[in-house]
Amino acid sequence: MPKNNAIRSILLIGSGPIIIGQACEFDYSGSQASRALRDEGIEVSLINSNPATIMTDNVTADHVYLRPLTTDSLIEILEERPIDAVLPTMGGQTGLNLCKEADELGIWQKYGVKMIGVDMNAIDRTENREAFRQLMEGINVKVAPSRIANSILEGKEIAQELGYPLVVRASYTLGGSGGSFVHHKDEFEEKLERGLKASPMHEVIIDKAVLGWKEFELELLRDNNDNVAIICTVENFDPMGVHTGDSITIAPSMTLSDTAFQDMRNKAINMMRSLGNFSGGCNVQFALNPENEEIIAVEINPRVSRSSALASKATGYPIAKVAAKLAIGYNLDELKNQITQTTSAYFEPALDYVVTKIPRWNLDKFYGTDTTLGLQMKSVGEVMAIGRSFRESIQKACQSLENNRIGLGADKKEWHKTEDNLHGIKWPSDDRAFRVKDALELGVPLQTVQSHTQIDNWFLRQIQDLVNTESELAKRNLEDLDKDTIVALKQKGYSDAQLANILSVEDDDIYQKRKELGIRDGKRKHCYRSQKSVDPRLRA
Repeated sequence: MPKNNAIRSILLIGSGPIIIGQACEFDYSGSQASRALRDEGIEVSLINSNPATIMTDNVTADHVYLRPLTTDSLIEILEERPIDAVLPTMGGQTGLNLCKEADELGIWQKYGVKMIGVDMNAIDRTENREAFRQLMEGINVKVAPSRIANSILEGKEIAQELGYPLVVRASYTLGGSGGSFVHHKDEFEEKLERGLKASPMHEVIIDKAVLGWKEFELELLRDNNDNVAIICTVENFDPMGVHTGDSITIAPSMTLSDTAFQDMRNKAINMMRSLGNFSGGCNVQFALNPENEEIIAVEINPRVSRSSALASKATGYPIAKVAAKLAIGYNLDELKNQITQTTSAYFEPALDYVVTKIPRWNLDKFYGTDTTLGLQMKSVGEVMAIGRSFRESIQKACQSLENNRIGLGADKKEWHKTEDNLHGIKWPSDDRAFRVKDALELGVPLQTVQSHTQIDNWFLRQIQDLVNTESELAKRNLEDLDKDTIVALKQKGYSDAQLANILSVEDDDIYQKRKELGIRDGKRKHCYRSQKSVDPRLRA
């Protein structure tokens, strides 16, 4: 069906202040959605309390309200100008929570505002953990054994029933706030109380932990005709136990079998359709048992997610833009493919390259901060790199982290004690990928590293290949390297500075050698980072 012409003005809810899990990624999506709606001749009013965002620039929306994200602010806007519809799915969980609160107070009904892109049933079913569990059971999608608790006493009874380890997740929170793992009985009450306080509903769900399982995310779009497209499948480098916002993530998935992917795809589509009759974007997270490929649903978000920004950049498919147009009535086959400009947007991108995203934490700015990663998100940004292989893309991403490293190692900053590395890789931290490579370089068996980290063997073998490459290269001289060898090294993502360290020469020597052989500087075109400064030594 064509655009709903009854919608002439839309209120777009932003993601709020600069808080971990809120600002950056949803600013990307909200700005994209606002411009897409204005292109359709719709008047856009935007509310967001964060003046540092792109979306609050006066060229992005027709009317920008720098107001706290509260129901009082919504009433102020609705009193001032006529609004036909509200689009809350571009502001993360903050936007959905505010929209839900306004609905409960009857604000939308009072002012005749229609909710688009999602409906209240979908919000309730996904954020109320017990409702989510029942919904999944109704469509034969497995979830981890879990129970709802609203008090300390209920929580203790559930813990006794399920046994340890457990996961405590607070309902209606963003970025995993209030969530934690509980390995022992003596730490349970403290973490349960923290989860209850973090939840605006004073509610937690207590899950049986599936530590060590692999984690995957799927980005979906759905239109009014109930057509669903899987735009991207993202695999987490880290296993279950690390918040996906703190995980290194890779697109497309590298270790997922076709059988498991088709099963996961079908489950994701059924899950989105089960939420209700709405059109827009959706994010689904799964855990997969590496032993038998058993799949369970972790959660589903009926909105554009943090991963949507990665998926959009990785695939070239503007998820937020298309989701906004689906919300105002268009169907997928009525919208143009942004890449070809001729075919429809109803397609599923296939990638012939690998995209790696690495979070940026800056934990050194907060003295005394626990660097261990868990259910509660700690990252404050991210870098993203594109390569023809996982090895190339992760090396380029590491070169962009601005953490005084010049790639994934090969910079003479490696750890030198095996016991330090084994402790460092057992507990997820901000430098875990570097520790893994250092451990393999020290000769720790790959299976030992895998048992400590639960990272899939495929990823570890790719890093082991880098270790082997550097070991062989260190035995050679720069003068002995031919064009094919240097090209092969560049295809594995090595910068000039890394090669210089391995060969014990100067960076300029590598540069001159490349110049003589006619190997051009790649200019690092396909790398996104939080800041624009570039180490001049990184001639990739």
